[in-house]
Amino acid sequence: MISSSRRWGTLAVACLAVLLLSIDLTVLHLAAPKLTRDMRPSATQFLWIVDVYGFALAGLLVTMGNLGDRIGRRRLLLAGLVAFACASALTAYAPTPELLIAARALLGVAGATVMPSTLSIIRNVFTSPRERATAVGVWSSVSALGFALGPVIGGLLLDHFWWGSVFLVNVPVAALIVVAGSLVLPESRNPNPGRIDPVSVPLSIVGVVAVIYAVKNAAHDGVTAPGVLVAAVVGVVVLALFVRRQRRLAEPLIDVRLFHHRAFSGAVGANVVCIFSMLAASLAFAQYFQLVLGWSPLVSGLASLPGGLGAAVGGALATPLVGLLGRARVVALGLALGATAFVLYSRFGTDTGYPYMLLAMVLAGFGNGFAFAVTGDTILASVPRERAGAASAIAETGQEMGGALGIAVLGSVLNGAYRDGLRLPAGVPDRVAGQIGESLGGALQVAAGLPAQVAEAVGRAARLAFLDGMRTTLVTGAALLAVLAVAVLFTLRGVPKEIPEVVLDDTGRAQDDEPARIG
Repeated sequence: MISSSRRWGTLAVACLAVLLLSIDLTVLHLAAPKLTRDMRPSATQFLWIVDVYGFALAGLLVTMGNLGDRIGRRRLLLAGLVAFACASALTAYAPTPELLIAARALLGVAGATVMPSTLSIIRNVFTSPRERATAVGVWSSVSALGFALGPVIGGLLLDHFWWGSVFLVNVPVAALIVVAGSLVLPESRNPNPGRIDPVSVPLSIVGVVAVIYAVKNAAHDGVTAPGVLVAAVVGVVVLALFVRRQRRLAEPLIDVRLFHHRAFSGAVGANVVCIFSMLAASLAFAQYFQLVLGWSPLVSGLASLPGGLGAAVGGALATPLVGLLGRARVVALGLALGATAFVLYSRFGTDTGYPYMLLAMVLAGFGNGFAFAVTGDTILASVPRERAGAASAIAETGQEMGGALGIAVLGSVLNGAYRDGLRLPAGVPDRVAGQIGESLGGALQVAAGLPAQVAEAVGRAARLAFLDGMRTTLVTGAALLAVLAVAVLFTLRGVPKEIPEVVLDDTGRAQDDEPARIG
């Protein structure tokens, strides 16, 4: 029996680890201007610098989650943090674009060991349903806070240091977590793990990476581009083969039968759509704050911080609310708050006051906190503790795919609406009209080289077209969240407020088919 102080110490270490990863996911976008100025990567190299981290991370989450279940989650987490610190140092001091791409890939591999390990350790330490729900709520709150802190920390560092500083800061933080984890974290693993199927591992990696590559590049090249279509076909075919193989294995990487249960599939689906909408909104606001309102990266980061704080508070309040309203209603409430916030977002303009922005961001933050905390706990509680790493990996992989889809799909909606709504003023040379129509950033860059009167007219037209596109994107996101809010009332209906412990019998199957009983 693990003491109460050690359990909460374990939660603190797990939260620090996920905070490190959450912050790291957002800082590169701020560092991009300095990085491109200093290193001068080609357009293709820059896309790989941005994307390779997510490809490596998403492709290996399932494998690493299962590996932690077998060799020990504490061991994998600490080894992954050491690797993350080393890869961060390599990234910070990479002298060429090629080496930077390689270092970012290593960073993604290391991140894949850390993400599922934190949640699975929490699942194994907190066996009481009420304590587990509280712990997952805190973990979810800290993760959301990290997304908000990333731009603030990145802005502070970039105001004083070179672009690599946003990665170098990971090294001492990771070292601190390793020392604390060595003292506090208990070891846990599946006592009867079986062997890892050598065919399933490459199938999962190739399938996930191909699908994410396709949806990411669809936003840049269009859905009919040859590379996008080939990647999509390869990804779908390989994942179909992967699922077919999992159904035949006694010890699969992913127990696809879990998706037959409403509680599990509904929670994963809610997570995917939430992150789908949230990251698309984040992409729009990064441009809105800096290119429409003219705020600096640091001011933009500080302005968006209340949203992350709202998510942190929402995650902490989710557990007591479940006791009052039940799981389905709390998740639906969170999604409804998110949909309301998106409608408020769609009214943002060039002269919107910050108090109005603050109201919308706090509502969205509370909604995200409610939804992610409850769905995260539902996913973990739907499987036995021995398979917590695999379940965590499913949840994290779903979020990665949701994020990629959100940026690709709603990002394409934003770009398409911008192009359709752009009305170029007279006097714009034909040679630059295409660049102006590509994006708001490209339009403002081109305008800087035009005569003053024409430049002002181009900037005004581009900002108005972007705002129209942003409104279309946010209304689409609001509709998705509203539909999902209704859907989860059915998919999570009847799930107990406190989900009982799922236990494996001697054959490795859940006793009394527990997942079916809660779903």
